[in-house]
Formats: sequence, C-alpha cells, structure tokens
Amino acid sequence: MQYKNIQGLDVPEIGLGTYKLHDRECENVIRTALDIGYRHIDTAQMYKNEREIGKALSVSNVPREDIFLTTKIWHTNLESDDVLQSTEESLRQLDTPYVDLLLIHWPNNQYDLRATIESMLVLRDQGKAMNIGVSNFPLPLLKKVNEEIRAPIFSNQVEFHPFIDQLDLLDYAIENDIMLTAYAPLAQGKVAENEELREIAKKYDKSAAQVSLRWLIEQENVVAIPKASSKTHLQENFEVFDFFLEDDDFERIDQMEKSMRLVNPSFAPNWG
Repeated sequence: MQYKNIQGLDVPEIGLGTYKLHDRECENVIRTALDIGYRHIDTAQMYKNEREIGKALSVSNVPREDIFLTTKIWHTNLESDDVLQSTEESLRQLDTPYVDLLLIHWPNNQYDLRATIESMLVLRDQGKAMNIGVSNFPLPLLKKVNEEIRAPIFSNQVEFHPFIDQLDLLDYAIENDIMLTAYAPLAQGKVAENEELREIAKKYDKSAAQVSLRWLIEQENVVAIPKASSKTHLQENFEVFDFFLEDDDFERIDQMEKSMRLVNPSFAPNWG
C-alpha cells in the first residue's frame, strides 16, 4: 500500500467504494478487502450499508486505528441538528466511536452551509469526525467553503476518471493541500472497454482498469476508491503499486476526450 500525505496525515491511495453493496455480500467484500490489504473504506448514509461495514470491521483482526473510514451526510440531513443526529446514527451503525473523514455528500442550497459546517466542527471537536470535507462540490462552492467560511476542508470527493476533466479542482486541491478523492474511477466499467487504455495497458502487462487507477494516483493529492465485489477485481484494483506510467502514456490519457459525466442526479449542483 502507498499513501498520500495530506495536511500531515497519511491516507491510503487506493480505497474501497461500497455503493450498492448490501447485506451479507457487503460484509464479505469488506472482510476480503481487508485481508488483501485495503485500509481505506468509503461509505455513506445513503448507501444503507453502514451496519454491515461496522460488522465486518468489528470482526476483523485489523486494528481500527489502521483503517481510514469515510462516511457522508446525505443532502437532506444538512440542518444543524440533523447533521449531529444522523452522524451519531452513522457511528452507531458503523460500531465505531469516530470516522476518519465526514463529508457533505452533495451540496444543497436549501440549507445554510456555514451552519452545516459548524455542526461538523462540533463533531470534530468531540473526536467523532477526525477530519471534515465535502463531496460533489464544484470549484466555486469549494472556494466558498474553504475561503469564505474558512472551514478546514480535508477532502473533496468527486467523479474522476480518464473521461472527465477535473483539472480546475485538482489544481485548487494541490494549491490548498486538499485531498481529491476519485469516485467512479473506472467510469462504471467504461474504462475496461476503451481501446486506447487497453493498448497502453498491454505495454505494462496490466489491465485498462489498473492503468486508469495508476494515472489517477500518480497525480498529486489524488486517491481513488474503486468499487468492486469479486475477489478478483478487489485484487486487481489493489495491484497498482508495482509499475509507473511513462510520461508519454500519462500524457496520452491526459489528452483523451474528457466530457463524460456519469453521475448527475436531479439535485446536482451547477457544474460550470
């Protein structure tokens, strides 16, 4: 495992996304991932799997302090009291006294962002959320929370893969020592189908997925949280630390068409 040092904290570069993992399957996937060596687990209130993740963590031999655990507050739970109550419920479900990172899952202009952040800081001061951050925040909103509200933002979690342009967010993250967490880093399976990525992958005796993950984590301040459910894919996504992309291959991926946004619900912000 390799790490990114963000604001003095080491975070595993590859984590496990758990969206759509439920019940016994979810528990088994987490346990398998921990056995392989994963130490970064990402969940959310909306995923409805915090309880299963908590069970898997509680029976694991991996010490809690070795795991970087993230959960996210759903966009209808952003009123001050709801932030506190829903996070307490998340901690109960996860069977842990704290999460390493607590995020606003989606921005919602129906709520006072400053008040939401203040409640998250209460949780941080209580030791229940070691770090706070946001998810799906475009640059103007990220600047607002970081510069106007002056919140100690640790991470912005966004859709990031070879087919979407996140350069403005990446530049800002690097300038401000904020982690950019790439969700859907394999573009929901579309990476594996791309001929150019497959061609690059052959050169390294790797898969297109592994090349895409490598492209992400070779960038400053970027970590990736691919979702996987089979042991084969869990293992494959984890085996990206034994090679480096040559500059021309990295550049080829940089130059690919980048207009494919896959996650864009009705309540999404104006991406700009």
